[in-house]
Amino acid sequence: MNNKTALLDIASQFALNGAIQSIDSLGDGFINDTFIIRTAGDAPDYILQRKNKQVFPDVPGMMENIRKVSDHIRQRVIAEGGDPMREAMTVVPTHDGKLYYIDPKGEYWAVTVFIADTVAYNKADSPELARKGGEGIGKFQAQLADFDEPLVETIKGFHNIRHRFVQWDEALRRDAAGRVKDLSTEIGWIESRRTEMLDFWKLVEEGTIPTHVTHNDTKINNILFDQKGNVLCAIDLDTVMNSTSLNDFGDAIRSYANTGDEDDRDLTRVGLSLEMFRAYTDGYLSQRARQLTQPEIDHLAFSARYITFEQVLRFLMDYIDGDVYYKIKYPEHNLVRTHAQYKLLQSMEEQYLEMCAIVRETVAKYK
Repeated sequence: MNNKTALLDIASQFALNGAIQSIDSLGDGFINDTFIIRTAGDAPDYILQRKNKQVFPDVPGMMENIRKVSDHIRQRVIAEGGDPMREAMTVVPTHDGKLYYIDPKGEYWAVTVFIADTVAYNKADSPELARKGGEGIGKFQAQLADFDEPLVETIKGFHNIRHRFVQWDEALRRDAAGRVKDLSTEIGWIESRRTEMLDFWKLVEEGTIPTHVTHNDTKINNILFDQKGNVLCAIDLDTVMNSTSLNDFGDAIRSYANTGDEDDRDLTRVGLSLEMFRAYTDGYLSQRARQLTQPEIDHLAFSARYITFEQVLRFLMDYIDGDVYYKIKYPEHNLVRTHAQYKLLQSMEEQYLEMCAIVRETVAKYK
């Protein structure tokens, strides 16, 4: 995979400006293999990625999603007098106009322009950074609020709790690892919330809560900032799909506002930080308050409970299945994750009225 000759041959399939000087590995992504292409002179550098076709079985569809969304954002940036080469991702086609190249081994590759002189953060460890993260995802959604082209569903049933409950019921019936008999308490956690979670999702299915373009991977390292700390753009658009905007908000809160770790063994450390919740909500609604419908606003705080519940279910389901989806470091890892996420869910439920009040106050501030 790191063979320089092979990488050079792959990179040369794309319509790059400037002579290639070097190709080096970049980062340690869990899904795709990423490289940076350095070019000579004033030409831009580029990001080269091998797209994981196991995770994304329709890479051509995924790349078309990325192109459509990036082009729409670029037009918005131009209309507002911004810099489209820095405030939007730019997909680079192959010499024959395709958005990807298939190498002799059947692997899919894609190239985007590297945005230089940027700042990225690996973790939102302060309210100030949490607010920036909220602003970044809010800006991304705001730029795409009027986007109306069809998008491919790159991951089937993503954040669809009805789909997850079908998988859950099948996992309980299979009892593949023989663990169900020891999990009556944890299974009870899931079943006691089945109705309210399906009731929420029904609002999405019937259109009461509208669907828009969602990023679906809201980690702060997927947002680029300039040297002054201003949001430039969201990156890593592989998971861009149509869903409720609330999914992005809820997933961000699940990670940004957790006082402990996702797999924390010490449950006394785990809970929802209202300070971080308030900060992210402020950044997000600074961009979105005037665009969201009343049903979206009414369920914004609930979306954090919804996404966290889904993660409790998925960790427990994988433990029941014998740990076939998530990588584990020790035999009980998925059960530990289940307990830690459930503790976070409980903390959200306990502070839910305060979360709702923060949303209302923040909406009033920006409307």
